Amino acid sequence: MSRENLKLSRQGCFRLYTAARLLIQVYQPWFAQLGITYTQYLVLMVLWEQDGLPLNAISRRLYLESNTLTPLIKRMEAMKMVTRKKKKDDARQTIVALTEHGRALQEQAVQIPGCMASVLRDKGMTDEEFAAMIPTLDHLIEILSK
Repeated sequence: MSRENLKLSRQGCFRLYTAARLLIQVYQPWFAQLGITYTQYLVLMVLWEQDGLPLNAISRRLYLESNTLTPLIKRMEAMKMVTRKKKKDDARQTIVALTEHGRALQEQAVQIPGCMASVLRDKGMTDEEFAAMIPTLDHLIEILSK
């Protein structure tokens, strides 16, 4: 195998990592206003779509292991964003539900996607370029998560 393959400039993983890190940095001011982290934002988005989900369903949806998600959910519970309750007919399952505060955050977060799109446009990326990436990223996630 050629040592040329080890050059950073030839690594797709570096580009994905860097793009993700920089994108999350752009989000940071809005998250600071809401008092949340990026990962908490992801959990909230899942629950805003469908409230009262089992922890393992959230884990599957976000491609996160439960040992990563459990401490995050506990912090969110301490911050009064969510509640955790054991399922009545199966005590092994924990149901995560939004609190009033968690639901109220949705109203404050509703402008974030539009603001992000505006930032990307201001930096020279068209809406079409961004939209064109989504199917490729979805395909990459699909094949790597199998």
